[in-house]
Amino acid sequence: MDPERQRLQEDARREKNWKRWGPYLAERQWGTVREDYSADGGCWDYFPHDQARSRAYRWGEDGLLGICDRQCRLCFAVALWNGRDPILKERLFGLVNEQGNHGEDVKEEYFYLAATPTASYLKAAYLYPQAAYPYQELIERNAHRGHHDREYELYDTGVFHENRYFTVTAEYAKSAPDEILIRLTVLNNGPETAQLHLLPTLWFRNSWIWGCRHEGCGLKPRIEKHDEHSLLADHESLGRFHFYYGHDPAGNAPQLLFTENETNTRRLFGSQNYTEYVKDAFHRYVVDQQVDAINPDGIGTKVAGLYRMELSTGQSQSIYMRLTGKPEGQAPLSHEQMSSVFDRRILEADQFYQSVVPGELNADEQAIHRQAGAGLIWTKQFYHYIVPDWLEGDPGMPPPPQQRHRGRNKAWIHMYCRDVISMPDKWEYPWFAAWDLAFHMIPFATIDPDFAKQQLMLFLREWYLHPNGQIPAYEFAFGDVNPPVHAWACWRVYKMTGPRGQRDRRFLESCFHKLLMNFTWWVNRKDLTGQNLFSGGFLGLDNIGLFDRSKPLPGGGFLQQADGTAWMAFYCGTMLAIALELAQENRAYSDMASKFFEHYVAIADAMNHLGGTGLWEEEDGFYYDRWRVNNTSIPLKVRSLVGLIPLIAVEVLEADLIDRLPGFKKRMNWFLRYRKDLDRQISYMQCTSQDAPAKRYLLAIPSRNRLESLLQYMLNETEFLSPYGIRSLSRAYRDHPYKMTFNGNAYTVRYEPGESETGLFGGISNWRGPIWFPINYLLIEALQRYHHFYGDTLRVEFPTGSGNLMTLDAVAAQLTRRLTDLFRADESRRRPFANGRPELGGNGPAEPWLLFHEYFHGDTGRGLGASHQTGWTALAARCIEELAREQSS
Repeated sequence: MDPERQRLQEDARREKNWKRWGPYLAERQWGTVREDYSADGGCWDYFPHDQARSRAYRWGEDGLLGICDRQCRLCFAVALWNGRDPILKERLFGLVNEQGNHGEDVKEEYFYLAATPTASYLKAAYLYPQAAYPYQELIERNAHRGHHDREYELYDTGVFHENRYFTVTAEYAKSAPDEILIRLTVLNNGPETAQLHLLPTLWFRNSWIWGCRHEGCGLKPRIEKHDEHSLLADHESLGRFHFYYGHDPAGNAPQLLFTENETNTRRLFGSQNYTEYVKDAFHRYVVDQQVDAINPDGIGTKVAGLYRMELSTGQSQSIYMRLTGKPEGQAPLSHEQMSSVFDRRILEADQFYQSVVPGELNADEQAIHRQAGAGLIWTKQFYHYIVPDWLEGDPGMPPPPQQRHRGRNKAWIHMYCRDVISMPDKWEYPWFAAWDLAFHMIPFATIDPDFAKQQLMLFLREWYLHPNGQIPAYEFAFGDVNPPVHAWACWRVYKMTGPRGQRDRRFLESCFHKLLMNFTWWVNRKDLTGQNLFSGGFLGLDNIGLFDRSKPLPGGGFLQQADGTAWMAFYCGTMLAIALELAQENRAYSDMASKFFEHYVAIADAMNHLGGTGLWEEEDGFYYDRWRVNNTSIPLKVRSLVGLIPLIAVEVLEADLIDRLPGFKKRMNWFLRYRKDLDRQISYMQCTSQDAPAKRYLLAIPSRNRLESLLQYMLNETEFLSPYGIRSLSRAYRDHPYKMTFNGNAYTVRYEPGESETGLFGGISNWRGPIWFPINYLLIEALQRYHHFYGDTLRVEFPTGSGNLMTLDAVAAQLTRRLTDLFRADESRRRPFANGRPELGGNGPAEPWLLFHEYFHGDTGRGLGASHQTGWTALAARCIEELAREQSS
């Protein structure tokens, strides 16, 4: 067993608390719903970036390349000043929703380079311009751009011209669960000597000023100077920690700066400060040269060591630090000793990731796989949001406006969030998103199976799951509806995290009972007519249709959704599979298996046959939403993922498994005999092999003919098939947009391969052409299941019209390769995701620095949306593992 896996086991068995410290510090706390106490819910305006340096946060902290303990009590991060910036660089800057021409958008260059699951080794880099950071230019230039324009990025301003930037690399290595070694390395990439102020900062989250009574609030902690290069940090629940600042390369100790992590009310609100020394003291001391801003007594709740560096071109300097909970009197480690620990942890990280991949990878594939894992781990975040306290306000603080009790999340008073959670993107989405997280756990299951199971269980616990059974969506509106993929994630993680016969049945059984509540919520709330055709809302697909599906439709009525109905069939099929698994040891689950078997068949039948052809259009050979309005049913004939999602609701039942469950078999046989009106949704096949005949049943929404029809569209390069995966909308609408007129109003859907060109759903993301990893991954899995049933008897053209016939498992492998090609270097050493973006930092052939975007351009593969949404785009790691497994077999 490699050392990292041993640490994971020690942590899982609670022998050693290896995960107590990690990259749990948010990258943006300002502009979040949690920090918003406005009357109108305008979180971006209520707590803007300009106030972040001066105003204490209520619910969390943020910082640059930072870490904290799992309850975010004691935090460490990097602060920088190049001598030209108007403010100290303590956190990442970006545009909020109203400023960006495509919504929120971080305007920084930073990369997650390495991480192990226990955070025994972490590495990330930030590129800091040597010119003044162009805050105002970025705001103004984006303000003049519209939905049809690309975003104006930091590199567009010219601040990286001639490589005039510093690369600031932060590395963390644990020599023990409560001992973290820190190495900060600064490299001058520019053509001239340049100066930099480096301020490694240690501080306590402010949990003492609010008067709150919940767990985590308490007495004010304290950091005090111990000697010229070390500190003592005391906290009533965390305990005592020592922090050691190393000397600079010239042998000089840093200047220690002290202040309090409390609001500068004089600057923000014109009122008297509660304390003389406030949160923005280091900015005022370094940038504004106010020498009285810091506490000369060497005590506070926020401390920085000030290093003044002068680096010639190409020169780098490293500073070592140490945070330890070991008793006082320990001799400080030398640079050589700390460097040795880093070397050992880096080697162990190599060993760990090599053990994860089932086959051989080349150097490029290894880099993609490891950085996908690094992004997953770096985007863990301490998330704190107690809805009743947020609604009511804190004792001694101004009460929130009364509108709060009529606004967002008012019905979620049971929510008590104080956990480390896998985030989509710690800057653009520094809050959990339920369906995103389900996909995150698939690659997480490979590197940290216990964390994957814990995260899935967390959202089914009583302080997250609503009493009515709904899973919270995200903090902007817990009551929004995301696709029901949680059961699938639980089932997949269960199968991935143990060999057959040794899997965690307790985990699966516990999930199943909570998922029953959620399934019932869906059936009761989203089947408006009781006919098994579902109206789920926008279902995470944002602007994919003619209308904003999260709002009332123009002219009234409701949608019967092809995707909403297919998601519920998918949910049914997964619950059936889980029930059959559990029934092998507890026959009481056989009845539940029968329930989901029959419910699946009823949903699939409604989708194919209700009212004649259900949601299927025979003329087109495609599934569409239907708009029920004014006693009429209008098919919305837009060829999009809405009509392909029915492909994913497929399950294969092995006859030998059914034979071992006589109660389920008896009910199924009765159903097949006496419900001839429904059994047309079930296919049966007996396959022969050299060993023994295998009998299988197929549950699928499309029949074989309809499956072939859908695949003709999906695998057509003029429709859905891109060089880099499956597009979210048919490319046919590029030159011939879909148009519809209703009540004198015209509605249009055009193929938009890049950023959203419409303001629908805020214009913040785009499902009208780009490639999205989560749906592609589900489609690939579905093709593999169809192949398991049909085998070599079913071959389709790939691409459509090519004459090249392939089995469906071969098609799945081709799609997997195309998704992976988004990140692989081509013959000219270019990577499609970086199309149009200059090579900064290590983003070259020797050591690629990769970004895992939210979605990708439907034609070029250029990365779009949130730039660090490694969560579901880390499915790229699973694609690489799948290809390696295929090659090795």
